[in-house]
Amino acid sequence: MKRRRRFWTIVEKLETAIDQGIYPVGTRLPAERELAEIHQVSRPTIREAIIALEVRERVEVKTGSGVFVTDTKKSESFAKPISAFELTQARALVEAEAAALSAATIQSEELALLKQTLDDMRIAETANAADQRFHEIIAQSTRNNAIVLTINNLWKLRLTEPEIISAHEDVCSQSNEQRIQEHTAIYEAIASHDSSAARKAMHNHFNRLINALFAASEAKALEEIKRKTDETRGLYSITHLTY
Repeated sequence: MKRRRRFWTIVEKLETAIDQGIYPVGTRLPAERELAEIHQVSRPTIREAIIALEVRERVEVKTGSGVFVTDTKKSESFAKPISAFELTQARALVEAEAAALSAATIQSEELALLKQTLDDMRIAETANAADQRFHEIIAQSTRNNAIVLTINNLWKLRLTEPEIISAHEDVCSQSNEQRIQEHTAIYEAIASHDSSAARKAMHNHFNRLINALFAASEAKALEEIKRKTDETRGLYSITHLTY
């Protein structure tokens, strides 16, 4: 099994500290540098943990003031479970149209921020946060608050549902270079103000992700079948009998 990403360990530690009252509701968390020293991790790792906590509605980031503990507990589970496949398909449909709209509405400052995320994706410790930021910038550049809200909620599912988190951990760390290439194609289409190309590039990105999720799911299923077969073989084998 793959090791869990380091920042998720920090998320759990900070949530435990919040639940135990070490960081009471309404108080400000220690500064990023201090948290990095306390937990002996890099500042980008702390940054990713704070993003996850914000999505889980455990903290609120106030620009210029700091990170504050909120009185909202973890988001309640959805009435019906949502699989990684359903989520990815929904994101493909919504975010492809967002990319197409962004190609017509994005401003130069946003393009610069979008390009910066491509560089950040090449750094292991900031890759996932940069990925999320890339999609957020596209959503915001549409100038449509309903689209922004929808995409934010889809990301909330991506970062809070354990089964979806696990499914993505199986594939994201294996194909970072491919992920960068796909995001670069999306960026170039948006920068060229080509809505059709932007939509297609986003579809290609999610299509590869869906196929990777299926491949990982099939590998797990085969592994489980082999495990059960080995157990049965051991149960009925007579090679251990002595004469």
